[in-house]
Amino acid sequence: MSEYWQLVRRALAQFRAHGGIRGSFWQFLRSNDLKTGTLVGVDKYGNKYYEDKRNFFARHRWVEYTHEMNGVNTYWNVDGSMIPPEWHRWIHCITDHPPTSHPPVTRKYIWENHQFNKSGTAGQYVPYPTTRKKIHEWVPPQVS
Repeated sequence: MSEYWQLVRRALAQFRAHGGIRGSFWQFLRSNDLKTGTLVGVDKYGNKYYEDKRNFFARHRWVEYTHEMNGVNTYWNVDGSMIPPEWHRWIHCITDHPPTSHPPVTRKYIWENHQFNKSGTAGQYVPYPTTRKKIHEWVPPQVS
């Protein structure tokens, strides 16, 4: 019977941590998950990074995304590319040390201002062809 009380206590703690029933409802709609853990750090965009060792590996670290990034409203448009490279290492368990305790070495190829994934937009990268076409379009003859 005590297991059930622990389960109920943990569920109530989840609701309290997210701001009651209303806050938990919106959090669940936005991220499909209700978790509580220790706040490890906040990046310069406002994303909050959490860790809870009670969860199993690869589910023990997570991020709560900011509502606005680079002037774009991201409340419902959450994308994995919103995580900067220095936090990507920690959230994917490449390193055990978060950038708050062990800052990464600055590299010249890391952007100062992190950008979104631009795939599927007009700003996406499209390489130009360096070889000749093998198939050419048919051009109708001109009537003179």
